[in-house]
Amino acid sequence: MAKIAVELEQALAQRAAQGLPGRAAARALAGGPGWTVSDVVCTSGPQDRPFEERHAGVSIAIVVAGSFQYRSSASQELMTPGSLLLGNPGQCYECGHEHGAGDRCLSFYYAPDYFEDLSASAGLSGSRPGFRMLRLPAGRELSPVVARACAALRILGGSTIEIWEELSLQLASQTVCLAAGLSRDTGAAPPSAVARVTRVLRSIERHADINLGLGALAREAGLSRYHFLRTFERLTGQTPHQYLRRWRLREAATRLAAEPGKILEIALDCGFGDVSNFNRAFRAEFGVSPRAYRVQVRRVRPIAMSTPTAAPFAG
Repeated sequence: MAKIAVELEQALAQRAAQGLPGRAAARALAGGPGWTVSDVVCTSGPQDRPFEERHAGVSIAIVVAGSFQYRSSASQELMTPGSLLLGNPGQCYECGHEHGAGDRCLSFYYAPDYFEDLSASAGLSGSRPGFRMLRLPAGRELSPVVARACAALRILGGSTIEIWEELSLQLASQTVCLAAGLSRDTGAAPPSAVARVTRVLRSIERHADINLGLGALAREAGLSRYHFLRTFERLTGQTPHQYLRRWRLREAATRLAAEPGKILEIALDCGFGDVSNFNRAFRAEFGVSPRAYRVQVRRVRPIAMSTPTAAPFAG
């Protein structure tokens, strides 16, 4: 998370150099029907007086750098990196920086109806909607989804909508369960769910070179996006986006080793929109660049692409 914190320090230094008061600046990263995610950098400090704000929808914000006081009429909490800020529609609140300047959050906002459907899918149907606390502390249960969100912000340069959509669902469902004191369902998936996910896996193999969004894959399985994401991850150990990306990378690696085509052409044929994104993903998966991988593979096991096949042994 060093780069994320450095960027916050740079924003604070720029504010100080310009002699401006602190403020919160939000940069929209992605969104869809019922949800959005923004990168919010706040440069307020002890010299800035907090002011009252109001949550328009359900809010779950991951604190990725800095710390601050989060207050409502009922209580207050110290927000630290890795913790989740929770907010309900219409709830008034203040964020104070009496003890240090600046913070940065990944803020997920959900429309009330959308979030209510997610809560029902997570097993809280009939429960009183909304959070009864202001914060979930940084804990082991949250570490995987928090780390993935930070990686999407830091490494992927804003990332794709598919990654953010998956994260919005994962974060919401896990937060709802933790806030309600429930354990997430880890039992075996029923045979019908296995059949549905298998159908989607076969579809991915046939159409891995085109964009397959979470909504389209869920419709293929005949499940809601929430249940599809949860079931797919339980059965495969990966989210749909992670699975599709790895499938494309394996296909690209095979072609790099076996074909003389240009790297750009292979990247585009395998479903990557640009070569820079392909290079980053390939290096993260295989530890080397596509060009270096091709050289290494052919050095260890030369690929005779035009060499005639040896005649069979005639006896």
